Amino acid sequence: MRDFSPDHRWLSINTATLRGAGPLDAIIEACARHGIRAIAPWRDQVAGIGLKRTAQMLRSSGIALSGYCRGGMFTAFDAAGRQAALDDNRRAIDEAKTLGAPCLVLVVGGLPGALAGAPQSKDLFAARSDVRDGIAATLEAARDAGMPLAIEPLHPMYAAERACVNTLCQALDLCDAIDPADGTGATLGVDVPDRAALRVDAPDRTALGVAVDVYHVWWDPALDAQVARAGRGNRLLAFHVCDWLVPTTDMLNDRGMMGDGVIEIARIRGQVEAAGFDGYSEAEIFSSGNWWKRPADEVLATCIERHRRCV
Repeated sequence: MRDFSPDHRWLSINTATLRGAGPLDAIIEACARHGIRAIAPWRDQVAGIGLKRTAQMLRSSGIALSGYCRGGMFTAFDAAGRQAALDDNRRAIDEAKTLGAPCLVLVVGGLPGALAGAPQSKDLFAARSDVRDGIAATLEAARDAGMPLAIEPLHPMYAAERACVNTLCQALDLCDAIDPADGTGATLGVDVPDRAALRVDAPDRTALGVAVDVYHVWWDPALDAQVARAGRGNRLLAFHVCDWLVPTTDMLNDRGMMGDGVIEIARIRGQVEAAGFDGYSEAEIFSSGNWWKRPADEVLATCIERHRRCV
């Protein structure tokens, strides 16, 4: 297990952590001031300043990406909605490619209409079928672009609105069903910009894998076995960190800074690294009542300190 205590070279900042700090250009500038080597931007933040400007700022600052957020949301009530989701995911792949992301993170979607507060169905099995079909259809475009897809299982409390894939086992079952690692096409034999910075050391990259977010998987009694399984399949594409507060006052926007909650983050990182992951630990903290209200420099300084001590 790597020693993070001397510096923060393996800390990435998911830009959701700094949603209170203004537009993405201000976030990138703040990260550069603090010597952050990688970020994971969200599409709406990129759209806010433009894809071209985002790419230029990343190049000039020397900041790499640990991932791109997000694709997915495949579930829909009709064929037109499902096609719209596929079209949007192809745009997300193109954006991720332009920015040099090592993977596009997928939050797969829940019951159709539920995120807007008006569920059109209660059929979770149909939603999961949409997800499987949507990922399978998107994978072809991802292969063409050389952009790995990382399925992120979300905590079961999000099953209705955001993601009907809720365990690492479910995510890996999808990977194995859609993109079996049998030598027939589970890798991408393409080059990417700045390979060393992106921690893509092998000539081939997994086409379909997983993003492991401790907030969503820490509770899972099968976590150890499933992380090891992901490692055997070369499917560990991203690792996200924050903490689970007790009490948690908001299902979505009350995540904790690393070390402020009950997750054994270092233990999980040890498992992930033992399974072969050697990339960035990406701090992703949704915190409308706390960290989003603080200055960017304070948030980043705290992330750096906690990354050294708690991750």
